[in-house]
Amino acid sequence: AQRAALGAGAIVIDVLAVDDGREDFEKILRIRSIRPDMILMSGGTDGGTVNHLLDMAELLRSADPRPRLGRGFRLPVIFAGNYDARAPVGEILDGVVDVRPVENLRPVLERENLGPAREAIHDLFLEHVMAQAPGYDKLTTWVSTEIMPTPMAVGEMVQLAARELKTSVIAVDIGGATTDIFSVFGDTFNRTVSANLGLSYSVSNVLAEAGAENIERWLPTPISLGEIRNRLRNKMIRPTTIPHTMEDLLIEQAVAREALRLAFHHHRSLAVGLKGIQQQRTIADVFTQTATGESLVNMMELGLIIGSGGVLSHAPARWQAALMMLDAFQPEGVTKLAVDSIFMMPHLGVLSRVQPDAAHEVFVNDCLINLGTCIAPVGELKPGQPALRFILNGDGVPTVEGEVPFGQIVRLDLAKDTTAEVTLQPARRLDVGAGRGRTLTTRVEGGVVGVMLDCRGRPLRLPVDAEDRRRALRSWLDAMRTEAHEAERVHV
Repeated sequence: AQRAALGAGAIVIDVLAVDDGREDFEKILRIRSIRPDMILMSGGTDGGTVNHLLDMAELLRSADPRPRLGRGFRLPVIFAGNYDARAPVGEILDGVVDVRPVENLRPVLERENLGPAREAIHDLFLEHVMAQAPGYDKLTTWVSTEIMPTPMAVGEMVQLAARELKTSVIAVDIGGATTDIFSVFGDTFNRTVSANLGLSYSVSNVLAEAGAENIERWLPTPISLGEIRNRLRNKMIRPTTIPHTMEDLLIEQAVAREALRLAFHHHRSLAVGLKGIQQQRTIADVFTQTATGESLVNMMELGLIIGSGGVLSHAPARWQAALMMLDAFQPEGVTKLAVDSIFMMPHLGVLSRVQPDAAHEVFVNDCLINLGTCIAPVGELKPGQPALRFILNGDGVPTVEGEVPFGQIVRLDLAKDTTAEVTLQPARRLDVGAGRGRTLTTRVEGGVVGVMLDCRGRPLRLPVDAEDRRRALRSWLDAMRTEAHEAERVHV
C-alpha cells in the first residue's frame, strides 16, 4: 500500500497497522490530528481473514476523521483490501467516511495489483484536492479537456519521448517545493514525488536531510557551514529570490545536486516494487517484498536523461545544467542529456491528449534542448591513471583522439544535430558498456555542450581532503565550460 501511494505521487503522512505497537487510543488520536486528504486502506488476500480489516474500520469510525480541505465533505477512504471485507467494512464506516472500493492490492500471495489503487488516488486528487483551488470551478467551464496535475502531464511527455525515441528515459522536474522523478524502462513507467525536496519553500528540508556537509562538498570555494545554513534559511523565508552573486549561484546549484540525488535514490528504491499491475513473484520472494531488491532503473541501459525545472532550464549556462545532472544522476556508459527549454513539458502533456502530433512536433523542435552525450566508464582507478582511450570521427567531423586520465572530464565539441562514430577503449578494470576492458564502438549525438567524457568513476567519489576536492571541482568546471560562455569563467 505504501509503494502504491508513493508511486501515485502521494505524500504518506503515516502508516497504521493492527500490530504497529501503538495502543488503540493513540491511533485514534493520530488519525484525528493528521487531517489527510484521503486514506488508503488495505490488507488480506481475497478470501482470507477479515478480522484485522474490521478492527481498523472500527478505529476509523471511532476517530471520525475530518478532511484537510472542504467543509461538509466526507473524507474519502480507498478500500483496496480483501474482497470479502468490502461489505462489512462499508457497513461499519457508513455515514462516517466516503468508502471507495477498488481491486485488492494483494489478491493472492504471489501477485501485486497496484494499478487500481494508484488510479483512485489520481482521481481523488483531481476531484477533491485540486477542486479546492480558488477559481477551479470556473476554470473547468473554460476548457474542453481535463485539467491535469503537473506531474501527470510531465509523465505523459516522458512516456511519449520513450516511445518515439525507442529508448529508456529518466526525467526530473525540480521545483521550489517538490522534486519529481519519472522513468521509463521497457514498458514500465514509474513516477515518484519527493514532496519535501525543493529549492525554495522546501530548501531547509534538503539541508536537514542531506546535511550542510554534503552541500558544502560541491562548492569550489571555501564557505563555512554556518554561512551555508544561514543563506538557505534566508532562501526559505524569501522563496522567490534568485541568486545575485556567483557564491549564491554555486550554493543553489550545490543544493540542487543534493535534492536530485536524494529524490533519485527515493525513486530507485520505489521502482523495485512497481514493476506492473500484475507482478508475478515466486513464493520465496513473498516475505521480502518490502526489502530492497534489484531496481528497475538500470543506468547502463539508460538512453536519455531530461532535466526540467528552474535551476536546470534557466541555468546561466547550459553546461552548468549538464554538470548538475552528471553529478546527481551519475549516468553510466553512453547516455544523452537534454533539458526542457522553458518548462514546456507540462503544457505539452495536456496538448498530447488533444493534438498528439502537434505536441510531439513542438516537444522535439522547441521543448527539448540537446546538451550532448555523456560517456562514463564504470569502476575505479587511482587518480591520474589512464582510464579511457577514444577516437571520434564522422562525416564533416574532424577526427579527434586521445586519452582521459581517471578523475577528469574531457569535453569534445560536437554540434547539435550532428552525429559521429566513437571508439572507446576503457582500462582493464573499467566498463563503458561492453564489459570490463572491452572496446565499444557506437554513434553519439552532439549538442550545445558536446560530448562529455566523464572518467571520474562510478560511483563518483569526491576527494576527502577539502583543498584537493575544491581543486578537482574547479578543474571539472573548467573542463565543462563551452567557448560561448568563456567570458563567464569563474576565477577562484
